[in-house]
Amino acid sequence: MMTDGALDLPRIVILISGTGSNMVAIADAIKDGAMDAMVAGVICNRPDAPGMQYARDRDIPVELVDHKAFDSREEFDVALMRAIDDFAPDLVVLAGFMRILTPEFTRHYHGRMINIHPSLLPKYQGLNTHQRAIDAGDSEHGVSVHFVTEELDGGPVIAQAIVPVTADDSADSLKGKVQKQEHILYPIVVKWFIQGRLGMNSDGATIDGKPIPQFGLKLTDQ
Repeated sequence: MMTDGALDLPRIVILISGTGSNMVAIADAIKDGAMDAMVAGVICNRPDAPGMQYARDRDIPVELVDHKAFDSREEFDVALMRAIDDFAPDLVVLAGFMRILTPEFTRHYHGRMINIHPSLLPKYQGLNTHQRAIDAGDSEHGVSVHFVTEELDGGPVIAQAIVPVTADDSADSLKGKVQKQEHILYPIVVKWFIQGRLGMNSDGATIDGKPIPQFGLKLTDQ
């Protein structure tokens, strides 16, 4: 049940398409007192996504906006914006949300929408990032959190976590390493935003008013 004090907390809306493991990591970080915020709502575009039940188990309001119910990407995005804005968020968090968003949508949330991507951007935008890193013979792989812009996986990078790629790694084992770091990194970046430390200008991302390096702040897996 929401208390009166919760009404004053920064509000986060999280978009998911599947298990929502990063949604769970953020919600649990809030529950554990790691940040003063609330997940105002979780929105999902797939009716069979397990993450919706994981959100309900945490007493988070859940809304389904099934992309298959719309004739175009533009119509879906309009409905999605309405659903998001009904929750009046301060921050929109994409957590495994598997939809390409229209420019109008990304502009609507300019500077207040972030995404997590399983590669060291700008490497390996798009899908199958773990196998692509292995195929390229990379010694390092990882995860990036970035502001969302009109360019797919191309917004200013905020932070990255790095994992080693070993000779016996498969795409699945590398995915496991990366996801472990995702669940650490994403709540940290969300907290920075909620604290008012993160920003975005024409030159890129900033923290405490200072430019963030092109490839983001680093959290390295030792």
